[in-house]
Order: sequence, then structure tokens, then C-alpha cells
Amino acid sequence: MRRSIPLGLLAAVACASARLDAGSPRRPVHTFSIVARDPTTGELGVAVQSHWFSVGSVVPWAKAGVGAVATQSFVNPMYGPRGLELMASGKPAADALAELVKGDKGEAVRQVAMVDAKGRVAAHTGSKCIEACGHQVGEGYSVQANMMENARVVPAMAKAYEAAKGNLAERLLAALEAAQKEGGDIRGQQSAAILVVKAKGSDQPWDDTVVSLRVEDHEHPVAELRRLVALHEAYEHMNAGDVAVEKDDLAKAREEYGAAARLAPDNLEVIYWAAVTLATKGQLDQAKPMFEKVFAKDPRWRELTRRLDKPGILPKGEEGKKLLDAIEAIGK
Repeated sequence: MRRSIPLGLLAAVACASARLDAGSPRRPVHTFSIVARDPTTGELGVAVQSHWFSVGSVVPWAKAGVGAVATQSFVNPMYGPRGLELMASGKPAADALAELVKGDKGEAVRQVAMVDAKGRVAAHTGSKCIEACGHQVGEGYSVQANMMENARVVPAMAKAYEAAKGNLAERLLAALEAAQKEGGDIRGQQSAAILVVKAKGSDQPWDDTVVSLRVEDHEHPVAELRRLVALHEAYEHMNAGDVAVEKDDLAKAREEYGAAARLAPDNLEVIYWAAVTLATKGQLDQAKPMFEKVFAKDPRWRELTRRLDKPGILPKGEEGKKLLDAIEAIGK
């Protein structure tokens, strides 16, 4: 069921800021977010949480080699693609944001932040955004929030981001967690998202995204986003392990698969495919305990193994039959 916006609130907003742009959403995506550029890697990212369904579908925008944008409050999504377009043309974040705010008759109820590929940052909190609201710009980042429980949320986010270690995704998460710990959205929690892109774009844009995860509706969306980021990292280690196998670097493969298993110790998918890869590369002894764990929890993985000959995952002929027999014997 769609939430309705209180008529009195809409009337007040209309009187205070003339009218919203024709066709622009009147959804009150009041929230807290962060945009940032990693000074070491050049990665660009945005993370957000709101008491609104699917916040990740409207607030965060980013493009490799260009910048990142968070558009919120009585959100106008135009700031996302248009902001990226202007920054891609060479405009600094401040000039891009100023141009868009100037042309927006509803700017008084907008909250927007941008960071460009050079780490230049700009933010706008409209005069009619709902308290507690505000933003704080630091070196290479901006944190912003509105309709918060208290005014401590924004400075807590900045402090957490600056103190956090790890990659950009980890630091963005730290800012969200600090906001929630300080009180967060006065209405509570519902959805969250994180988007991180590479420092430079390519002619294969599907490879330019580092992390893109959304929690659409959850009792504790920031905590769930943290879980998903860890799982994403586990699968990245799996991919790295597969690449190592392709290069016949089995020591590196075992290292990567081990890292994946530590991050997702109960994920049968991660354990199983690591075991299959090792087994088909002559490392069945290392794969046996992994197969044993998977088969003990769910015997259907045994049946899946029997089906791996058709796509050529198992070796063909007698070699494949012997390997399959050896795998099927595990745990029996």
C-alpha cells in the first residue's frame, strides 16, 4: 500500500517554495546519505538509508570516472543523471550543483550532494527541508541528512567516515552505521543501498561497477546491507580464485577460496564451487572436506554434481567418470 503524504505538509511546502517542478516526484524520501571519492583508489561511491521503500532506486547515482550524486528530501531524481552529465562535461561538482539548483523551483525542499572524479564536493540543503537537517562537507566527501531524530546524526557520520579503515564500501557503511547509532531517521528504518564505481570508466560499463547492492524493505536495513557487502566480498574472492585456477596458480586459488569461506562460512554455494574447481584441477584431497560439509547439509548437491558433465565442468570420458565416482563416495 502506498504511503500518502499529509495534505497539510504538502500545503506548507507548496506555500514555502512556490511549486515543485512539473512532473517531479513529491515523495518525501527523507534520509541520510554519504557521497565520497576514495583518495587512494579514486573510486566514487554513495550510500544511503531511509524509512522509505526502495531508497536505492531513486537516491544514489554514480558513474565511473565522473562522480557520484545523492538526491533526497522531496526528491527530484533529475539531479542524478543531469548532475553526472554536467560533471562528465567537465564542470566541477559545485558548478554542476549550482546550475541545477538555480533551475529548480522546488530547491527549498531538496537536499543534494555531489562529488566529482577529482574529489571536489558540493552539497545543498534547502531552507524548507524538515528538521533535523543539514550537511557537512569534508575532504573528498559529503554527509547529509534530513528528518533526523536529532542534529547529532550528520557530525557523527562525518567523524565515522574519517576514522574508518578499509576500502571505500567499508567506510561508507561506517558512516551509515554511525548515523543509525545516533538516532537516524525519526520515523525509523526501511531500506538502504550502496553504489561504488571505479575511478575510470571504460568501453564496457558493465565492468565499471565495484559494488551495487540494495535492501528494499527490512527491519534493520543498514545491518542487512553490511551482511550483503560481506557476501559480495566473498563472491569477489571466489571470482579471484577462479582466475587463479585459470592461470594454474593453485596456491593463490586456495588462498582466495579460503578467504571466501571465512567471509561466508555457511554459504554452501561458495564452498561447493570452490570444491568443484579444486577437484577438477587435481586437488581432490583439498576439496574432500568441502564436499563433505556441503553434502551433509543438503544431499541435493550430490545430484547437481552428476549433472556437471553435460556443460563440460567435469572432465570427459573415463577421467570424468572416475572423478565423479570419487566425489560421490565422499561422506558415505
